[in-house]
Formats: sequence, structure tokens, C-alpha cells
Amino acid sequence: MLGECTMLIHKGAEANLYLEQWHNRIVIRKQRVVKKYRLPELDYRLRYERTRHEAKLLHLAKRAGVPTPLVYFVDIPNTSLVMQFLSGIKLRDYLMHANDTKEVEQIFNKVGIFTAKLHKENIIHGDLTTSNMILYSDTIFFIDFGLGFISLDIEDKAVDIRMLKAVLNSTHYEIFDITYNSFINGYRSILKSNADAILTRLEEVERRGRYISER
Repeated sequence: MLGECTMLIHKGAEANLYLEQWHNRIVIRKQRVVKKYRLPELDYRLRYERTRHEAKLLHLAKRAGVPTPLVYFVDIPNTSLVMQFLSGIKLRDYLMHANDTKEVEQIFNKVGIFTAKLHKENIIHGDLTTSNMILYSDTIFFIDFGLGFISLDIEDKAVDIRMLKAVLNSTHYEIFDITYNSFINGYRSILKSNADAILTRLEEVERRGRYISER
């Protein structure tokens, strides 16, 4: 059952986000969307499992030292999560108007640190973009682990970084060098020499991508 004063704030392909009042606090409810092209039993099972899985990843990420929204309630019947509302700004929007180079460097050093902490625990975000990071109360929160998973494979970690690198190079190309170099510095500061294999694999993934696109 949805809470009081429910307002749809984002309509997505996989889930809708609602801002609502729940037990005297303002929260975000992420409710997975019914897919009518699937068999009802299969659709519900997929939404059920993905809801549980995302709640687990948010918990594991927080335990790894990565700021994530608090999960107040896992609403299994409605395949939804009730989470902390962060009244901050998406990192994507912040970067559109950022003019303090030093602050941008510090922010992306932290993004690199937090990504490395995820990868150290074999957590793959799956959609590592500046739209899925929120600046709130002087902290960078990672959100939306809906495509996330657990993997020991260094290629999965490389692809995670490749996603962020592609976003920085396209959406924030004017400050790409600042953001990406700061990210790598933060990433290496946590994983040390273990970062080398992941970043080398990233170069291989990018070469494969260029080869396919040129064929």
C-alpha cells in the first residue's frame, strides 16, 4: 500500500519513483513496473527477486563504506523499496554549472574511492553514471543499484568504470580530464596495485568496442 501524499517524481522503464509521507517522514518509494508482455507469474517473480536483490546491494554497499540511501522497508507484496529521501542535487546537474576546479577534483576523488570500495567487495553497480550519484550534506551518495550484481570478474569491474568514463566523455566532456583523472587517483588509493589489472582490462574492453564499431 502506498503512503500518504504520494507524488510520482520519475517514471522509468523498470521502476517508478514516488515521493510520499510514510510514518511521519518524507521518503522515496521505488516501485517496480509490471511488464504485461511477460507471464504474470514470471513477471512477479522477477520483480520480487530484483527488489530483494537491490535492497541487499544497498546494504552491502553501505557496509563497504559507500554512502547509500537508508532502506526503511522492503515492500515485497508491491515489489517496492521505501528509502531515505535525499534532498540534494544529482552530480550530473551539479557538473553542468560547476566552476570550482578544486571542488570537482575532490568530488571525483571521492567517487573513485567509493567505486573502489564497491569493487573491493565485488559489488558491481551496473549503471555507474553521474545521474546515479547525489550530492547531499557534503557527501556523495550512490543510488539506483537496480542493475547491480556481485561478481569477482575484473571485466565486470572494468565495464562499470567504462560506463562512468563514457558519461564523463560525452555529457561532461569539457571537464573530462579533471573528473576522470581525479576518479582514477581515488580508485587507485583504495585498490593500490590491484587496480592495475582492472584498468588494463578497461583498455582491452575499449579496444574491443572500437574494433566492433569500425567493422
